[in-house]
Amino acid sequence: MIPHLLYLVWCIFLTFGYIVVQMYKEKNMCTHYNTITNVALVGGGSYPQPGEISLSHNGVLFLDELPEFKREVLEVMRQPLEDREVTISRAKFTVTYPSSFMLVASMNPSPGGYFNDPDAPVTSSPAEMQRYLSKISGPLLDRIDIHIEVTPVPFEKLSDDRKGESSVDIRKRVTKAREVQTERFKALENVHYNAQMNTKQIRKYCKLDEASLQLLKSAMERLNLSARAYDRILKVSRTIADLEGSKDVIGAHISEAIQYRSLDREGWLG
Repeated sequence: MIPHLLYLVWCIFLTFGYIVVQMYKEKNMCTHYNTITNVALVGGGSYPQPGEISLSHNGVLFLDELPEFKREVLEVMRQPLEDREVTISRAKFTVTYPSSFMLVASMNPSPGGYFNDPDAPVTSSPAEMQRYLSKISGPLLDRIDIHIEVTPVPFEKLSDDRKGESSVDIRKRVTKAREVQTERFKALENVHYNAQMNTKQIRKYCKLDEASLQLLKSAMERLNLSARAYDRILKVSRTIADLEGSKDVIGAHISEAIQYRSLDREGWLG
């Protein structure tokens, strides 16, 4: 982690009363389940303490089984996800804590945990699945950059001896892409990577040729995507280009980014 960003995380943990040891080596990741309250998540109390989204600042917040969380708990994340900070107001004062975290969440498409599996012991109708998923609001999904449907892995692939790309090689590509982004935003005080870009910076660093622009326009109209989804597709496309070492964002990067918006597709439940 960049030293001055690490210092900010260190300050947040001290505010919460944690003793910080070897922060340069520790990974800032918080994992939570559906019993968490909105105060514990975003912060609060008579003397406002930082919540888990602030303790995950410059790190990862993982929420398991997302639809099982209370809707009001999930909804309080909408503004912090957008502003990358959370403000807690009391009668005599207001406190603002940073909350620039990476939200990672997992979920099943149905209460039974199966989807389009004819051999499943428990089946759910499309209406039941839609009702289950409706616990996650559209505005919250809009603020999540990537939605990926993970299909069951057949035995043949589980037992396959062929090796894919190693974690070491993937880490090298990711580190190189982050270095590219650090260099890109070195003149900006509060922007260090693509996810933090505002609209003006997106227009500057995610310029598209005519073919790519038409591809994105077609997807926007066909999938009925929002303006927020438009910006997120461009950010993801820029990151894909960085991972490939490409200076420009091209149609292939746009296509891949669109594929990562699976929950925006109408009728994906079948």
